Amino acid sequence: MKLLKETKIGNLVLQNSMAMAPMTRSRADINGIVSELTVLYYKQRSSAGLIMSEAINISEQAIGSPFTPGIYNQDQIEAWKKVTQVVHENGGKIFAQLWHTGRVGHSIDKNGVLPVAPSAIAIQGQQHFTSQGPKDYETPRALENTEIKHIVEEFAQAALNAMEAGFDGVELHAAFGYLPNQFLVESANQRTDEYGGSVENRSRFVLEVMEAMVHAIGADKVGIKLSPSIPYNSIIDSDPTTLYTYLLNSLDKLPLAYVQLMNAMFPTDDLPQYPRDVMGVFGPVTKHMVIANGGYTRESGEAELEKGIASMIAYGSLFISNPDLPKRFELNAELIQPDRATMYGGGEKGYTDYPLIN
Repeated sequence: MKLLKETKIGNLVLQNSMAMAPMTRSRADINGIVSELTVLYYKQRSSAGLIMSEAINISEQAIGSPFTPGIYNQDQIEAWKKVTQVVHENGGKIFAQLWHTGRVGHSIDKNGVLPVAPSAIAIQGQQHFTSQGPKDYETPRALENTEIKHIVEEFAQAALNAMEAGFDGVELHAAFGYLPNQFLVESANQRTDEYGGSVENRSRFVLEVMEAMVHAIGADKVGIKLSPSIPYNSIIDSDPTTLYTYLLNSLDKLPLAYVQLMNAMFPTDDLPQYPRDVMGVFGPVTKHMVIANGGYTRESGEAELEKGIASMIAYGSLFISNPDLPKRFELNAELIQPDRATMYGGGEKGYTDYPLIN
């Protein structure tokens, strides 16, 4: 199986072509510090060719949901060192997914401070999970130009912090409606300065962040996650094909580790401009390694690799409930289905208590 064959990212040799997708589990403490339970969680899943960590806040401002981890102070860095060490001891490789949620948050969990965004436009038709239950989204505060420059610097510092913590690289979470994604699309970005308007201007923030992180930690250590056809969190663009083609072509100028592309996971019948075949449309545009993400099984993942566009397949919920997923694929063993009620928050139940094959 291609899924079980070694592959490489730069000089990193990966034990198979299966990635563990980044997944928020909301099990850090109130200070954004991961626990020994999190160390065990990643240890159990070290047989993935590449682990992408859960999304990690780059600053206090970046926080969107309660009990999500950070990497902006020394206590947080020291806690992550235990995770990376155990993954490496068990033959795995791990990238830190770096996160700024932008408007996908609520002041309840931000010490009363409003979320920030490219423009003062609220997410419509959804609610946010807060420490006090589901709440309607607030209208965020539009970022000043100087603040945007500072966030770019914070991403670069977070990348350096991740390397200090022992990660093999970092990934920018530029998908699913978080801050970088908000800058990209017209529905969230109505700025009239250098960060808004044209496709080039709306892409500027993402490109500046990626360039700053590559400059900070070097070639083949920075990846990016994109979701060109996902409208979740009020992410709507009139011409996503032109937008993401420009972005991917521009990213080709940087020595990146990979581009992770998410499939169209939501209905887009009323958005005919959104390509359903994300891998077929956007995969060939980039010269970088492509990691395909979204809804894959053993069979469909293998078929995707056979097409020759993607070099790795990222699995999310299947890695939650099957810590030894590569072994289960190798044996074609029965898969355990995840308990969705225990995905976010809590303790070991639904986190570290899924069994491994003996």
